[in-house]
Amino acid sequence: MSTPHGVAGCSCCHPWGVEASHITIPTDLLPADGRFGCGPSKVRAEQIDAVASLGRSVMGTSHRQAPVKNIVASVRSGLSELFGLPDGWEIVLGNGGSTVFWDVATFGLIRERSQHLVFGEFSSKFAEAAASAPHLGQPEVIRCEPGDHPDPIAAMGIDVYALTHNETSTGVAMDLRRPQGADADALVVVDATSAAGGLAWRPSDVDVYYFAPQKSFASDGGLWLAACSPEALDRINELTDGRRWCPASLDLGIAVSNSTQQQTYNTPALATLIMLDNQVNWMLHNGGAAWVAERVARSSSTVYDWATTREWATPFVSDPSKRSKVVATIDLDDAIPAGDVCAALRANGVVDTDSYRKLGRNQLRIGMFPAVDPDDLAALTGCIDYVVEALAS
Repeated sequence: MSTPHGVAGCSCCHPWGVEASHITIPTDLLPADGRFGCGPSKVRAEQIDAVASLGRSVMGTSHRQAPVKNIVASVRSGLSELFGLPDGWEIVLGNGGSTVFWDVATFGLIRERSQHLVFGEFSSKFAEAAASAPHLGQPEVIRCEPGDHPDPIAAMGIDVYALTHNETSTGVAMDLRRPQGADADALVVVDATSAAGGLAWRPSDVDVYYFAPQKSFASDGGLWLAACSPEALDRINELTDGRRWCPASLDLGIAVSNSTQQQTYNTPALATLIMLDNQVNWMLHNGGAAWVAERVARSSSTVYDWATTREWATPFVSDPSKRSKVVATIDLDDAIPAGDVCAALRANGVVDTDSYRKLGRNQLRIGMFPAVDPDDLAALTGCIDYVVEALAS
């Protein structure tokens, strides 16, 4: 997003008179891959190769036939292994992404009333969907300012507790725990779009863990996936068995039925499935969840340690225990316009370090998903140092 003349970040108004896009970062400082976006994220070359290799045998063929169904089966079994799902859980998938799943959940998961923790742009969306649904009671919403997260509070009559594992807009992550004292059949439903495949979680504390594959799984959007417990499957059967009207495209019962047959209700984007399958198998081949945890811990330590040792940079999330290991948000001193830093980086092939637009802070937002090489994140910090020094010179 361009910055208007006269506003902090406008290159023509710099006190130092340096055009950010004219800064040349030395080649030996640059990362091998300059993609650090928080959605969509970096896609590994091997994933693109997988799409190309299956171009004739899968692309352009029916999703009801074995070649595609085998990929869906591989995705479902691979995710079950990666997440360590107990017996009785199912990986359910459908078209539309997490945005559509919020509507799906208002029909197929919330019986009457839900509680939502809102601490950023994306955690607010499910609450808005539930509040707009005419067949549901008004949700209970617990809010806090960006940069922190609230905790769920058990309340009588709440049948869904809606949590967000990682708030993509602010870089806040929360430890997932089932609220003590909640009604016995209440479900914990977690938006894991930017967390799944990057952050650890315990199935014992969750009933539905839903996400889209364009973050840690380095695929394209337009698909939602949900790990569902037996209790969640029971709720889905209860609500979609003629109890309330639901459009077929939003019917979780139909999605479950099709998923267990290794397919989606309607035609999916096959390239998305191929890239997702390749990424899941890459994670499992390298050591699974433990390997992923070590990799993102190394990456996040590099970025946060760097930020805390610079006089002009500060991690936005003040509590280290709530700092995301996959999305870092770093505030810059007002004298260093983040827009100019991003412009200089982009001119050198280092892209998508901009803050979330609606947060409105002088900030960098850095994707540290598993596909991003930790060494490239170390190189990124050196590039930022170089740009800041160049802007101030």
